[in-house]
Amino acid sequence: MDIHQLQAFILVSECASFSLAAEKLHLTQPAISKRISALEESLDTSLFDRIGHSVSLSEAGKALLPRARQILLAVEDSRRA
Repeated sequence: MDIHQLQAFILVSECASFSLAAEKLHLTQPAISKRISALEESLDTSLFDRIGHSVSLSEAGKALLPRARQILLAVEDSRRA
C-alpha cells in the first residue's frame, strides 16, 4: 500500500469512475486501474463492486475510505511540519 494507491482509491470512490479519477490525477485510466488492483492485491480484498461501467465501494472499500483519508491527511501534515 502506498500514497499513490490511496490517492487513486479515494478519487475513484469520490468520482465513482476510474476514468474521471484518471483525468483528475492526469493519468491514464489503465494506470488508475493498475494502482487499484495493486492496492486490492496487497489487502487481499476487492475494494469496489464493478457492474458494467458503474463502480461503487464494496464493504471493504467503505471500511478503508475513512482510514485512507486519515493516512493522506497525516502525510500532508508531516510534509508541512
